[in-house]
Amino acid sequence: MTDPHGGTALPQERRLVTAVPGPKSQELMARKQATVADGVGTVMPVFAKRAGGGVLEDVDGNSFIDFGSGIAVTSVGNSATEVVRRATAQLEAFTHTCVMVTPYEPYVEVCEQLAELTPGDHAKKSALFNSGAEAVENAVKIARVYTKRHAVVVFEHGYHGRTNLTMALTSKNMPYKHGFGPFAPEVYRVPVAYPFRWLTGPENCAEEAAAQAISQIEKQVGAENVAAVIIEPLLGEGGFIEPAKGFLPRIERFAKDNGIVFVADEIQSGFCRTGHWFACEDEGVVPDLITTAKGIAGGLPLAAVTGRAEIMDAAHAGGLGGTYGGNPVACAAALGSIHTMREMDLASRARRIEDVMKPRLQKLAEQHGVIGEVRGRGAMLAIELVQPGTKDPNPEATAALAKACHQEGLLVLTTGTYGNVMRFLPPLVIGEDLLNEGLDVLEGALASL
Repeated sequence: MTDPHGGTALPQERRLVTAVPGPKSQELMARKQATVADGVGTVMPVFAKRAGGGVLEDVDGNSFIDFGSGIAVTSVGNSATEVVRRATAQLEAFTHTCVMVTPYEPYVEVCEQLAELTPGDHAKKSALFNSGAEAVENAVKIARVYTKRHAVVVFEHGYHGRTNLTMALTSKNMPYKHGFGPFAPEVYRVPVAYPFRWLTGPENCAEEAAAQAISQIEKQVGAENVAAVIIEPLLGEGGFIEPAKGFLPRIERFAKDNGIVFVADEIQSGFCRTGHWFACEDEGVVPDLITTAKGIAGGLPLAAVTGRAEIMDAAHAGGLGGTYGGNPVACAAALGSIHTMREMDLASRARRIEDVMKPRLQKLAEQHGVIGEVRGRGAMLAIELVQPGTKDPNPEATAALAKACHQEGLLVLTTGTYGNVMRFLPPLVIGEDLLNEGLDVLEGALASL
């Protein structure tokens, strides 16, 4: 059995020995402010020293329960044994040749694993990159060259990256797009089925949202002009929105009927995070292309586009790639991460985390009117905070709640188009004692509001 703590013997406990942030973190923050661009923000002003299992330890000796996983990256735990072992062996062999110069087996092995793990039994191929944004951008390139069309359709509240094209695809202005335009053309945004905020109620959401989205595509763009439809099966930065059941299959069917490449952006939701290997499996959706990153390599930078072989092969030789794309050390880490997910059955572990967390979150929602909704699947859960008695977003309470949790040793992240969602992304190897203790901290922080 893989050791989720990476052999660090890091005590799995919440421990506060200084104020948060402590003196060493404050000193380092001063150095950061002097030399790091202000645009590189910080969620919690502590500097990490070690991490593993379900905790993160800072330079002052404080140990935080980790409900963030580096934004869904360290799903197998930080420095998981197989990730470290395989990456270390690859470091000792060679660090880089560029796969476009002289290829290497780990790149091929990762693509073989992706072909096996991603939804659908059709022939698949992959191309590897460095980041989620790169993966999405290359999915657009592949779809355009395959269909010989130019338009790309995305959805309200979606997030797809920070490059010029992926900023155009992303919904939220601040902080992702503000001041950075003009953006890439031929991008069109349509409604998504957001049950909590659908005006006629959640029971009508899937059918009405799909009808509106399709109508807008047909009238404003023309289905025959659309190269790709791109959607997160469980929206991440937009607020951990679960599209109403039936919406995704309806959009997938529309795409198929009109020769449009259906792209599932699984960068945050993939690799066991939602209780399946991929979130689109929840409704049996089989995308033409799927983009992955974050959880794929246990903390090393790696991303992929995987899809139908005939679509992936549409790009000419040399049209896809990049100097570092599919770096051998990152590929070795990915093989270790996937091995750990298989061996520990982390998809089942994600479902167990939901079983522990969701009932307690729902109980808190019953007790506190500031919680408008509890949602999510597996270990990708969230609460949306509102002005009590309304559905008006409450970003002030969300920020205050996050700060209170940080002060008490719980690392949490906020998200959402309106800045009013607290998301929970614990490592899939976290102990249930830490899960419950983290929820105790959250409960106390809510009471303090």
